[in-house]
Amino acid sequence: QVQLVESGGGLVQAGGSLRLSCAASGRTFSRYAMAWFRQAPGKEREFVGQINWSSGFRYYADSVKGRFTISRDNAKNTVYLQMNSLKVEDTAVYYCAARPATGQAMNPMPSWYDTWGQGTQVTVSS
Repeated sequence: QVQLVESGGGLVQAGGSLRLSCAASGRTFSRYAMAWFRQAPGKEREFVGQINWSSGFRYYADSVKGRFTISRDNAKNTVYLQMNSLKVEDTAVYYCAARPATGQAMNPMPSWYDTWGQGTQVTVSS
């Protein structure tokens, strides 16, 4: 099982950009489906985007489509979330999640993922 550590969060003005990273331990990272979720105060955890083990398949929430891009570097055991054109409503704690899965297997439900990072805060000011 991998362990996940997110980084790259911070304070940014609306319209700005941030890139989040999620570093994974373990030698089998390349066989994991990965995802990003976010949770704003008082709200449920929300799906942001996901990528399968080979980067051949990606899926995004409608709220971030065209603005956010998820990618991974299996040689570096890292998955990224590039966030552009940030909006105030993107403010949340962002979490990466993992589950062993090959092929096209992915799922936008938090319960499908069995490993989570500790989260990184993203705050977008107006």
